[in-house]
Amino acid sequence: MAQNLPIRFHEVLQLSNLGITQSIGFSTLTMESEKYICVRESVDENNNNVVIINTENPSQMLRKQIKADAAMMNPKEPVLALKVGNLIQLISIEQKTKLKSCQMPDHIEFWKWISANTLALVTNTSVYHWSKEGTSDPVKVFDRQKELQGTEIINYRADSTQHWLVLIGIHQIEGRVVGKMQLYSVEKEMSQSIEGHAACFANYTVPGATRPSTLFAISSRNQAASKILVLEVNKGDAAQPFQRRSADVFYPPEIGSTDFPVAMQISEKYEVIYMITKLGFIHIFDLSTATLIYRNRISSENIFVTAFQESTNGIIAVNRKGQVLSVSIDDNNIIPHICNTLQNYELAISMASKNNLPGAEGLLTAQFDRLFQQGQYKEAAKVAADSPGTILRNLQTIQRFQSIPMIQDQPSPLLQYFGMLLEKGKLNKIESLELVRPVLAQGKKAILEKWLTEDKLECSEQLGDEVRVQDKKLALSIYYRAGSSDKVIALFAETGDYQKIVGYCKKFNYKPDFMFLLGRLAAVNPVGAAEFAIKLATDTEGGQPLIDPNQVVDLFTARNMLPETSTFLLNILTDNRPQDANLQTKLLQINLLISPQNADQIMGSQKYSHYNRAVIGGLCEKAGLYQRALEHYTELQDIKRVLSSAGNMVNQEFLVQYFGTMNPEDRMECLKDFLRTNPRQYVQLVVAIAVTYAEQIPPESVIALFEQFKLYEGLYMYLASIVVTSTSPEVHFKYIEAAAKVNQFKEVERMCRDSNYYDPEKTRDFLKEAKLPDQLPLIIVCDRYEFIADLTNYLYKNNLSKYIEAYVQKINPVNTPLVVGALLDLDCQEDYLRNLIMSVRNMCSADALVEQAEKRNRLKLLLPWLEARVAEGNIEPAVHNALAKVYIDSNKNPEAFLLHNQFYDSKVVGKYCEKRDPHLSFVAYKRGLCDYELIEVTNKNTLFKNQARYLVERQDPDLWAYVLSDQNEYKRSLIDQVVQTALPESTNAVEVSATVKAFMDANLPNELIELLEKIVLEGKDFRTAKELQNLLILTAIRADTSRVQDYINKLDNFDGSKLAPIAIEAKLFEEAFFMYKKFQFNVEAIDVLINNINSIERAHDFAERCNQTEVFSKLGVAQLRANMIKECIDSFIKANDVDQYQEVISASERLDQYEDLVKYLLMAKSKIKEPSIESELIFAYAKVNKLAEMESFINSPNSAHIQVVGDRCFDQGLFEAAKVLFTNISNFSRLTSCLVRLGQFQAAVDSARKANSTKTWKEVSAACIDAKEFRLAQVCGINIIVHGDELEELIRQYEDRGYFNELISLLESGLASERAHVGMFTELAILYSKYKEEKLMEHIKLFYARLNVPKVIKACQANQQWSQLTYLYIHYDEHDNAIQTMINHSIEAWDHTLFKETVPKVAKVDLYYNSIQFYLEEQPLLINDLLTVLSPRIDHTRAVNMIRSLGHLPLVKPYLMAAQDQNNVALNEALNELYVEEEDYESLRQSIDNNSNFGTISLAQRLEKHELLEFRRIAAYLYKKNNRWAQSVELSKKDTLYKDAIQSAADSKNHAICEELLQYFVEKSNHSAFAACLFTCYDYLKPDVVMELAWRHNIINYSFPYMIQYVKEYTTKVDQLMDDLKSRQKKADDEKEKQQQESTQYQPDLTNIQYGYASTGGMLALPPSTGFVQNQMPLNQMGQMNQMGQNFNQQYNQYGGY
Repeated sequence: MAQNLPIRFHEVLQLSNLGITQSIGFSTLTMESEKYICVRESVDENNNNVVIINTENPSQMLRKQIKADAAMMNPKEPVLALKVGNLIQLISIEQKTKLKSCQMPDHIEFWKWISANTLALVTNTSVYHWSKEGTSDPVKVFDRQKELQGTEIINYRADSTQHWLVLIGIHQIEGRVVGKMQLYSVEKEMSQSIEGHAACFANYTVPGATRPSTLFAISSRNQAASKILVLEVNKGDAAQPFQRRSADVFYPPEIGSTDFPVAMQISEKYEVIYMITKLGFIHIFDLSTATLIYRNRISSENIFVTAFQESTNGIIAVNRKGQVLSVSIDDNNIIPHICNTLQNYELAISMASKNNLPGAEGLLTAQFDRLFQQGQYKEAAKVAADSPGTILRNLQTIQRFQSIPMIQDQPSPLLQYFGMLLEKGKLNKIESLELVRPVLAQGKKAILEKWLTEDKLECSEQLGDEVRVQDKKLALSIYYRAGSSDKVIALFAETGDYQKIVGYCKKFNYKPDFMFLLGRLAAVNPVGAAEFAIKLATDTEGGQPLIDPNQVVDLFTARNMLPETSTFLLNILTDNRPQDANLQTKLLQINLLISPQNADQIMGSQKYSHYNRAVIGGLCEKAGLYQRALEHYTELQDIKRVLSSAGNMVNQEFLVQYFGTMNPEDRMECLKDFLRTNPRQYVQLVVAIAVTYAEQIPPESVIALFEQFKLYEGLYMYLASIVVTSTSPEVHFKYIEAAAKVNQFKEVERMCRDSNYYDPEKTRDFLKEAKLPDQLPLIIVCDRYEFIADLTNYLYKNNLSKYIEAYVQKINPVNTPLVVGALLDLDCQEDYLRNLIMSVRNMCSADALVEQAEKRNRLKLLLPWLEARVAEGNIEPAVHNALAKVYIDSNKNPEAFLLHNQFYDSKVVGKYCEKRDPHLSFVAYKRGLCDYELIEVTNKNTLFKNQARYLVERQDPDLWAYVLSDQNEYKRSLIDQVVQTALPESTNAVEVSATVKAFMDANLPNELIELLEKIVLEGKDFRTAKELQNLLILTAIRADTSRVQDYINKLDNFDGSKLAPIAIEAKLFEEAFFMYKKFQFNVEAIDVLINNINSIERAHDFAERCNQTEVFSKLGVAQLRANMIKECIDSFIKANDVDQYQEVISASERLDQYEDLVKYLLMAKSKIKEPSIESELIFAYAKVNKLAEMESFINSPNSAHIQVVGDRCFDQGLFEAAKVLFTNISNFSRLTSCLVRLGQFQAAVDSARKANSTKTWKEVSAACIDAKEFRLAQVCGINIIVHGDELEELIRQYEDRGYFNELISLLESGLASERAHVGMFTELAILYSKYKEEKLMEHIKLFYARLNVPKVIKACQANQQWSQLTYLYIHYDEHDNAIQTMINHSIEAWDHTLFKETVPKVAKVDLYYNSIQFYLEEQPLLINDLLTVLSPRIDHTRAVNMIRSLGHLPLVKPYLMAAQDQNNVALNEALNELYVEEEDYESLRQSIDNNSNFGTISLAQRLEKHELLEFRRIAAYLYKKNNRWAQSVELSKKDTLYKDAIQSAADSKNHAICEELLQYFVEKSNHSAFAACLFTCYDYLKPDVVMELAWRHNIINYSFPYMIQYVKEYTTKVDQLMDDLKSRQKKADDEKEKQQQESTQYQPDLTNIQYGYASTGGMLALPPSTGFVQNQMPLNQMGQMNQMGQNFNQQYNQYGGY
């Protein structure tokens, strides 16, 4: 069965389930490792897909459209190799980039990854290696031998060092496949030719060697023999080289000679060879001996690719059906298989020892015992050393070697044994301990250290204990490796390596008492304790420090380790956390007392913020750190106090920053106080504060503050600082005002010039009123904000003319026009104005100046200035415009100025002239090409002649479009002037052409005709112009078709070939025909007759007159379109034209006119050699039944597609003709179809045999079946059923017709074929199931391995064949269904042995209980046998409850007893119940003692009323076990079991129970029991109770043993107390004396609740002086207390205090 196989065999995946069905073959699928499978799919002729499948996650396959000849994945990395022709590319899948590429010079026949970094390329002549890394090209390794020429390369292998290479190829000779190999040595550069089909390399360590050898394994099959050979190609360092091994390879005779090895893989772990053959057989050989271990068939389909499977140390393969199969060694079954099946015990022991495999324990033990008894101790030691696990490597074996007596001059067997163990590897725990003891006894620690370094020993705590006595360091190493944390920590503590403790504890998650360790370290090394504490506090575990920092602080302060405490806190308080507030306060308190400078630095770092700020602030003030005090105070009173007493001692920058922390009201109040008390001293501070917090303090408040105290200097300084960033108009104005008041006139000027935020009007008015010595600020303001008129008025009225002149001449001449305008409004003298204007010269805008003068009708005032500018060469249009206006108004020869001046603006001057003189306006517009203004002025003034001449000369299409548009009301007048005057006057062809084009673009055809007739027909200059004639005819075609014919007759110089198509478009077909005819374009003319006039008759007459071949060709095409076949063929023959042969053929076929077609095709055949023409000729012969001519033609040389013609004949039922054709080309497949149609079945079978096609066989088979020719049908069927895809259809054909026996006979005869496959065996099994049930079981048993089991299972289910179904289920590992079937159909399917073997393998737990119920109902006598098998797997509680409910509990007592060791409640209670019913008290007592998991109280309650004494005694025992002492004692008393009662009372340790039992014995006068109770319950009885009972009942004598013992014990205790009291007194006296000696030097106790650290709320308080008592201090000494405390503080510091 499958579970006993020595291999693990399973299907990894099925490629067809992933949609890959077609591209599964050697040339399309590659697999270089178990990780990736790469498939190249063919989508169509031009496109391919590359599919990459990751076997670990096959559903997430990658499919890319890549055009490549081959593709292959790297065995390790996601790198894809592509081959396109001779181009090789490496692509990174993850990075989606090309890594490398190369172009090979020769064709690549084979390629393969021989490692993760090297790609091998095999060409037809050489072998190359190409590295994936770097940029190198492929390197040639060796040349192929001539023996491999002409072979198909199927593999290429290399050893791990790539020093040995082998190239493998196959070729066919005389029907068999022959393998050839070329073995190449890289070091020797030599090749050897070998016959073989598969090969591989492996590293193998020969026994006794330290360096592995390289083995070469090959397998071959020839006519003489089939062998596998293993030989050594690279020797290791063994004394004896590897012996060459060979073995025969068995091939089943039924497969013939078609099978051969295709792949070999070697597992170096198991040292086995996996060999796979083409037909799917796996052979597994031992590498060292070439012994066959296992052989079987794993695939019914051919296997074409394999790879080594690293995860299982097996082999992975792909077959033709797309199954990906995995085969590997089964660790649990391989050794039993070798022992039981092969009976090769030597191989079993060797493999089990090398790989630590189970199954050879008995063999090893027996071999060891035999060798030991024979005295072969060395050989026995080797067996034990090589044995797996602890089979022999145990204490008993060591003791046996120790028991061997020493023989002089011979090595000790024990040492030999240990030596072999050390050579093999690591010793186990027991071996290490036993070996180290004698080594330590001899003092050879160096050897021990060497073994530990080489990891030869298994470290344990016991081993460390042995070594610790001699070497603690070495013992620490052993403890560390053994994981003995307690011992490691103890040794670290002993050696003082405290720093290593934390690392060790964190690494191994060990938690010692760190406070205890820290306390010990603090007593001897305070600095080290601080460092250790820091490490503990900073290392965390689960987010928490390893030690509580508060405990550390308390410990250190208690020992007066203040510097260490400070260091500790500074190192652990790395984060500012609220929960560390108390620690932060303690840190600052300590440093403020012992080192205020350090405290200042700590607070300056701003690292902590959660400490008690009020307390620290007070300490800072006392320590003279006033700045820190201000930082910590929050009350205004405290702040004022510090500022009043030490304000001058605080850094000013800090004060500025500090004021930022105050609220606005307090801040302003402090600032007012500063200015009120000493304004000169604090003005700069106030300014700095106000500037710094300008955003928080409104500028208005600060301005009001300074103005209140009339501190304009301070106001100026303040505003100077904020004005740069302020955008407030008030700030900027106040700054100007303050600057003016402090005589900072330059700053006033700068602000007026640079500021953009002040109020210009307010500033202007202030400057006017201020009457500054310099008016420049006012000028700047007025100039910036265009108060030019106000400025001019102010300066003119205040007689400040020099500032006016300075302004226009130096400051801003551009504003001269505004100044002039203002002065003109003030009636300033013209001479002053002329001089002022002339002084400005050309620095102002002429437009603006003219505008100002023209606005006031004073333009002539500017004439001297204008003429001066022109004289200077000024070309500014404004100057010349103004000058033109003056000339026009003064009529000073304006037309000459307008014609000759080049610089005026035509639009401006023309517009100026329109109402004054339109002609001057036309002149100005024409000069400046002001088109639209010119059109408008000429239209208004009816100057159309001028306008027409201008347009013709202008030649502007846009302007023409504008004037010729329908919106122009003057268009007609303009056209008349153009036609009558402007155009006839022109002799310029370009002007004429532009005008004509304009008319055309304006869509004025009638006007254009009129214009062209005027030019062409009436004119002389352009009468013969070809373009104009063409245009005239073209215009007539579009506008007036009645004139076209007349123009054609009158004109001779037009282009008829161009105008005729236009006429055709205008449907003027006759005119077009006459144009073509006039200019001898006959082909185009007949096209018009045929296509436009539609007159084939006129076309025929025209062709006859022309007698041109081209014309007849056109005519033939027209006749062909009109289905005039005979006429068109005549025309084509006259034209000798074969271009339309395809259309002629199609038309002839459509109209079935093959007689005429034959003539045409014969003519065409003589013209061109075209296969299609000859093919159609053959078909035409066939259609007209001229088979003799057809056969004669096809036998002669021809290029016809006879296959296609034959298919057409076949499709149209011309079977005789098709038969002749298919016979001619030897197409036996189609010939067979013809013969079938003709009813010639025997000939059809013979032809099908020649065709050898599945489709052909199917066709003949179906025909033979229908004709009941079963003999011939079977011949066909034999060739069909070997193809699994066709089998079902064939079966359906037979079954639909009811030919069942014939079908079974066919399949039975097919099983003998070497091509028999799983489908045949499966379908035959299904047919047996349906029609011959008696043969089914035999068939299943014989061919189970070759069945599709699920399909057969389905058939058996449908046909209710339960025994066969059970057999199939079991062998298919569907054990659940097998068990269910046996239960449901027990009469036919149940077998106890089979059921018992199968039921443990089921997966559904419920089937266990269904099986139990089934056996209880049908096979109750076998139930215990079943339960024995199920016991390890079932829930006993559920099983017992079910059996109890069915009433069969006594039946399963053996099962209950066997399973009771599991201590299950249900089992125990059920078995106890049976014991009670059977009155078996001994078994019940034993059950209670051995198993405690049951309802003891309920059982006790049931047993206490039992009629048998032993059961009631068990009840008392149960009460006792459940601590129900009173009930137990009471029950024992009832049954007079006094011994049990006394023991129960003593076990209870309860005084009341013991005293009550003692009272009971007194009352019963049972003095012996009374004495026994005193002895047993001695510890739990009070002496007074005992004495009272004995005295009252006169049994003193019975109590004397108890009293004697009690007095003795009491006396001993008193003596011990006295000794202890004396010891304590002595210790107290010694302590008192020590305190008196130390009283001269006071050491504070910081834990003291009155003076200590905690009593002050976290502050350190100084203790009073010696003898000082605080509560007795007189009131009159209060004044002296502070001074005394200060003196004491100074003294205290001198003695190491704070």
